[in-house]
Amino acid sequence: MSVLVVGLSHKSAPVAILEQAAVSGDSLAKLLRDVALADSVAETFVVSTCNRVEVYADVDRFHGGVNAICELLARHCGVEARDLTAYLYVHYEERAVSHLLAVACGLDSVVVGEGQILGQVRSALKLAEEQSTIGRVLGELGRLALRAGKRARAETGIDRAGQSLVSLAVELAAARLEPQGMTGQAVLVVGAGSMSSLAATTAAKAGAASIAVANRTRRHAERLAERVAGHPVALAGLGPALAAADVVISCTGADGHVITRELMSAALASRARREATDPLVVLDLAMPRDVEPEVTGLPGVVVIGMDRLSEHATAAGADDVAAVRAICEAELAAYRSAVGAARVAPTVVALRAKAATVVDAELARLAGRLSADTLSAHALDEIAQSMRRVVDKLLHAPTVRVKELAGSPGGEDYAAALRVLFDLDPRAVEAVTRAATDQTTGQEDQR
Repeated sequence: MSVLVVGLSHKSAPVAILEQAAVSGDSLAKLLRDVALADSVAETFVVSTCNRVEVYADVDRFHGGVNAICELLARHCGVEARDLTAYLYVHYEERAVSHLLAVACGLDSVVVGEGQILGQVRSALKLAEEQSTIGRVLGELGRLALRAGKRARAETGIDRAGQSLVSLAVELAAARLEPQGMTGQAVLVVGAGSMSSLAATTAAKAGAASIAVANRTRRHAERLAERVAGHPVALAGLGPALAAADVVISCTGADGHVITRELMSAALASRARREATDPLVVLDLAMPRDVEPEVTGLPGVVVIGMDRLSEHATAAGADDVAAVRAICEAELAAYRSAVGAARVAPTVVALRAKAATVVDAELARLAGRLSADTLSAHALDEIAQSMRRVVDKLLHAPTVRVKELAGSPGGEDYAAALRVLFDLDPRAVEAVTRAATDQTTGQEDQR
């Protein structure tokens, strides 16, 4: 089995395609289950954010895995496979692992080094566990990615500026409201999820005079509003809330448009009656988009969406990026060694089992020959221990060395050499591999 990733992101696809490809909630869980049921797939998890949709899978066939995942992605996105494949990228084996490490560390984000992606990867792994679509291989890979992401933030200054998509969006909004920026502005946050929470907190720190929170579930709106000393707004009353706002930050998980041209036109008319001079700045951080595209053409409104954020994202310092890449390389090397060692482990176990069988047979023959010499049981035991120590010492260096070399290019060749040199029965090696697999499966079933 080998790790495969098929996906698209802000680097490979325009916002319109990312909007179509976005999956969340029940649709994401359904995609997970469908991919897990594909013939060539053993395990899977999906990282789905406003800027990427990536399917990670442990597959037994490269082409079979790619075809199955592409078809399922297209089906769930409602896009023809031929129209989607032009924007997809595929990474396999080490390149797939390396890509996940870069994603978790923020190197592949719109805002390089932003911290949200690590939580999003963690959530993706948790959902896969809840849906029972992840096992030992991708579970270990996920833990590796999370560890790399934590190291990147703890050991480097990759997120020194503390910038995220939300903070970048708020900065752009403030720039359109000069000279006062966000200070004293009335902010409306539409949605009450994790990104909405960050948006409300960021706006409060930037000096917003008031913060209103609109959400379909009023209890969630009340909870978020309380945290930022704001007030909840019913989603049904979004029109008046828009008219009263100077800045709107929308990031819901809705399937359709939440802020339509008709709704915004009415809000702008109300703003005109109260003689609002600054433009109404709307930050659309949702995917699919919350704001109907036609809103962009209305006079007196400025819409900043994901496409604008990509254009204004600033790069992290070169030294910090280099330091994070070094962490990724170190973690990849550790992963490579661990995978290699696991691959040759059945050969090592079979070799030691054969050596033990030979020693036991020789000891039995020796005990029969020496019984007439009335050798004590203690003496026979000493002889047996000495023979086993000799064999262990002879096997120690080659077995340790083959595990060390297993992670290097052509590492499997060293295990093959051991099998040939010691005339190991292939069936014995397969039996060890099968037993280890059955044990792992049993443990996962118990969980």
